[in-house]
Amino acid sequence: MGPGRAAALAALAVAGVASAQSSVTLFGVVDASISGYSSTSRDLGNGVTYDRLGFPIYNPFYLNRGSIKASRRELAHSGYNSSRLGFRGTEDLGGGLAASFWLEAPISNDDGQTGVSTFTRRSTVSLSGGFGEVRLGRDYTPTFWNDTVFDPFGTNGVGSNLVNTANGAFGGFTGYADGKKLPDALKNVPQLPDAGGSNYVRAGNSIGYFLPPNLGGFYGQVMYGFHEKTKYSPGTATPLAENASRTGRYVGGRFGYANGPLDVALAYGSSTVGDQFYVGTTTKVNTLNLGASYDFGPVKLFGELSRAKNKVDYEVEPYLGGRPDIDLTGYLLGVTVPVGAGLIRASYSSVKYDENLVARNPWEVLPADKKANKLAIGYVHNLSKRTALYATVARVSNKNGASLTVGGPSFQGTGNGFTPKTSTGYDFGIRHAF
Repeated sequence: MGPGRAAALAALAVAGVASAQSSVTLFGVVDASISGYSSTSRDLGNGVTYDRLGFPIYNPFYLNRGSIKASRRELAHSGYNSSRLGFRGTEDLGGGLAASFWLEAPISNDDGQTGVSTFTRRSTVSLSGGFGEVRLGRDYTPTFWNDTVFDPFGTNGVGSNLVNTANGAFGGFTGYADGKKLPDALKNVPQLPDAGGSNYVRAGNSIGYFLPPNLGGFYGQVMYGFHEKTKYSPGTATPLAENASRTGRYVGGRFGYANGPLDVALAYGSSTVGDQFYVGTTTKVNTLNLGASYDFGPVKLFGELSRAKNKVDYEVEPYLGGRPDIDLTGYLLGVTVPVGAGLIRASYSSVKYDENLVARNPWEVLPADKKANKLAIGYVHNLSKRTALYATVARVSNKNGASLTVGGPSFQGTGNGFTPKTSTGYDFGIRHAF
């Protein structure tokens, strides 16, 4: 029996239980949109390149090649809310105690080919009471909550803020091409933001604790995610192929205050994204962010500040120095304005990469820090409490070699002298929740 069929049978079985027990709920979202994306790269060369020692090489016959645009239109999903199917339930154990579960699967309703076979969005079991809640399983990380709660677009669709986009792939920054500190030689190995070793959106194999809700507006959580890798003692017994014995570990926390129109929260997380036992290196991404919102009634304001560091720890520092730390800083400003049955949404976000490169000679010109900013504007019209129409347009402007997009196709020609510049996109769709 295939995993898809097994999941379908399980869904029917749980649905049957739901009809007999009010404590079990079937819920979900189906969101579909007509979406378009366009990414443009340009040849910004002037005939000057640099050798491995940083000395300039001039080419008097250089001919500028213009630009390359990659574009695509598609029927997409999750432009306003993420499409999903889930089951949740609670059992009253008496004495103020309750046991609960939450199983939530993604849905690719645009083509129906994937989804539902795994509960990768969330799969937890918990025990709660006056002491708070202890939660076990796969869940959202504390640091991600500030990205999505304080984003008018909720990190969905082309309007999702750059702080989330950049941090989601930051764990993939693993080193410099050919191991040298060359300008623009930093290689970015893309990772899924909510799977594998990145742990930015979600962390599996986790234990979480949440404060009880009756603390006068104060709230908080802590999380620890096991890497579940085999450890060998002595270390020399580690197999040569075992080069990620600590990858996947996550530890983080989030604490905030919400009262009336004000909501503010500070979060920190540390994720081990790579390690090489025999090389003696461990790579971690440490993230600190602060988010806030204030509802004035006619308008609601949002904001977030974020700082992340991709750092390699060496058991023995290399003679010529190790890989420099890479810093990623960013901010988000957003607003929502209710208009009758609708809601206007807008945000501006910006990120900057600092590779901390050092010139190797007095003549070397180091590249400027990579930067990107994004403007997103949208409108949501609620047809009912569960159904809404929405429209979003967004544009990303990249500088100095940054390569962030609104989604869709990646920049073309970047390995052949072209520099990523702009990315634009739109979503026009419908969302139904049940």
